[in-house]
Amino acid sequence: MGGRGGWWRGKSTPAKVETYTRWSFHTFPFIEVATFALPAFGYVPAPVNWILFLLVSTHAAVAAVTASLTLDWTRGRRPLPVRLLWALGTATVVIAVVSLVVALHGPRGADNGAAAGTVFVGVLSFGIGTLALAVRGTRRMVYGVLVAAVGAGAVAVPAGVSAPGAAVAAGAVVLAGGFFTFTSAFSVWLLNAVYELDEARETRARLAVAEERLRFGRDLHDVMGRNLAVVALKSELAVQLARRGRPEAVEQMVEVQRIARETQREVREVVRGYREADLRTELAGAQGVLTAAGIDCEVSGPVTGLPAEIQSALGWVVREATTNVLRHGDAARCAVSLRVAKGRVTLTVENDGAPGIGSGSGTDTAEPGRGSGLAGLRERLREVDGVLRAGPAGSDLFRLTAEVPLPPDSVPEQAPAPEPGGSPRPVPHPVSEVTS
Repeated sequence: MGGRGGWWRGKSTPAKVETYTRWSFHTFPFIEVATFALPAFGYVPAPVNWILFLLVSTHAAVAAVTASLTLDWTRGRRPLPVRLLWALGTATVVIAVVSLVVALHGPRGADNGAAAGTVFVGVLSFGIGTLALAVRGTRRMVYGVLVAAVGAGAVAVPAGVSAPGAAVAAGAVVLAGGFFTFTSAFSVWLLNAVYELDEARETRARLAVAEERLRFGRDLHDVMGRNLAVVALKSELAVQLARRGRPEAVEQMVEVQRIARETQREVREVVRGYREADLRTELAGAQGVLTAAGIDCEVSGPVTGLPAEIQSALGWVVREATTNVLRHGDAARCAVSLRVAKGRVTLTVENDGAPGIGSGSGTDTAEPGRGSGLAGLRERLREVDGVLRAGPAGSDLFRLTAEVPLPPDSVPEQAPAPEPGGSPRPVPHPVSEVTS
């Protein structure tokens, strides 16, 4: 689906929350004008009604621009618009007072007093709520609302409002201004919280990758460090013996050669263990990690009984696909299925929340060179004559499919899928980071 729906689905969750927050504040000016300015045309004579309309519209426009720029400041994209905030505060006070005086002392209408009070309270409330976007701390916000309410009562009496009316106006400012201040504070808190959660998810994935890299580095250090130290010692001994013309130098060099070959063998074993992946373990790890990340993960199909090389290749597919779901898109559901039919085993990983995917594509093939992770998976599957397909599979779905032919004498056992309560291993892997 193209157009507006595709534009919305292409956004991440933080971007959607930010868009919703911004458009909510963009609607406030229309609410302010419709609630406090337009009704004046019904019971206030001209030109007072037009004056009130223009004053409220001007205040609403200034508040809209201030809200937009201040939201940019909350996300660290621009400096705090101090001058604009002062301009809004000044405009709020001036417009509220002028509206009150014009309505009360201008041409008399059927209900000038009600119009004056409504515009006065409305302008102050929306102004306070917008200014709260630039305030940090609940106490400061409360003080701001109380100061505005006291100021409203103090200004209303000299302008011609009775003492009870001024008290009612102050109370209305507390209620309406407090509501809009709470709305602004909660919106900023929610926006920041969503971005922080998204950054935490990215950090968790990067830490898992870094942890696996450290494990591999420790294994290599354990193998290479000890053996290289022995090689250096025996080589130094062989040099000293050779300088003295001792025949034992040859024996020492033979020992160095043996240690070097043994080191080669141990390094191969470390790399082989690093590259091989047990399919059942990877499925349990994927389910555990995705569930911990708040993604509903379902695993189905036979797991055991596959040849070791096929399990290793498919385990890598699960590992890379899980990394991809964690690091990209905004998935809420992920389904992993394993199916054996007609001498082929098919692994499918499907998740929703794929960014930038429109419906109706129907394609299941990834672009060449779209990411080193997919290229690495294709190379691994090619070693077992397998193929990899990846691409959109619906409105906001992404599907990765790996097919591997089975040897004629291989018959997998039907085993239950891994339980969520299993002990998962870290799924993201440092060799490559998938970009679907």
